[in-house]
Amino acid sequence: MPIFAPAKQYRHLFFDLDHTLWDFEKNADETLRTLFERHNLGRFGTFTVDQFIDRYRDVNHALWRLYQNNKITQQQLRSIRFVRTLTKLGVDEADVPFNISQQFTDLLPQKSAVFPFTHEVLDYLQGKYTMHLITNGFKDIQHLKLTSSNLTDYFQEVITSECSGYLKPDARMFRHALARTGATAAESLMIGDNLECDVLGAYNAGIDQVYFNPEKRRHFASTTYEISCLSELRDIL
Repeated sequence: MPIFAPAKQYRHLFFDLDHTLWDFEKNADETLRTLFERHNLGRFGTFTVDQFIDRYRDVNHALWRLYQNNKITQQQLRSIRFVRTLTKLGVDEADVPFNISQQFTDLLPQKSAVFPFTHEVLDYLQGKYTMHLITNGFKDIQHLKLTSSNLTDYFQEVITSECSGYLKPDARMFRHALARTGATAAESLMIGDNLECDVLGAYNAGIDQVYFNPEKRRHFASTTYEISCLSELRDIL
């Protein structure tokens, strides 16, 4: 996977947060293990903690797809995901802990795991570029995540779907980000892990993209750049 020097001078960098800088899977796994123990979910005897985590991932991913397509609301996503996870594992709906979803929402953003080289690369970039976040994550949660992982001070603007009124990959969210930051598409670069939300969304708004692909998944999408480790941003920027 070749890395090329940029053909033009970028001034504004737009990062995705979850799965790009903040290690969502690791932090969510830790939170789910805490909840499994706190609510003694092993008492049902029909699933292990790893099965609980795997089923939650599947359910949460499916619900996020619905949310991103405006099929369900934020509140519906939060209220449904644990009921659906546990009932699919054989738990009667009446036995689902009533406050488990709120506890997850409270605990998760306190986690601080980030991808390797996150702080080192942001330190390197900070004096050279103006950096922002553009995320479909919920505003209240994203700001807590930034604080917990010591990322807040790197970013000038945090553009969320709630503040823009749109969800990635809608090009209008990226145009809102450009207007809010005073950037132009030509001088901007989007860095994210999602080929649809981050890469295609930015492309449709005329913004170059870096596809962060740490698992080196095979794909046939066209991207401006592709990296498997954040440290490779030094070769581009």
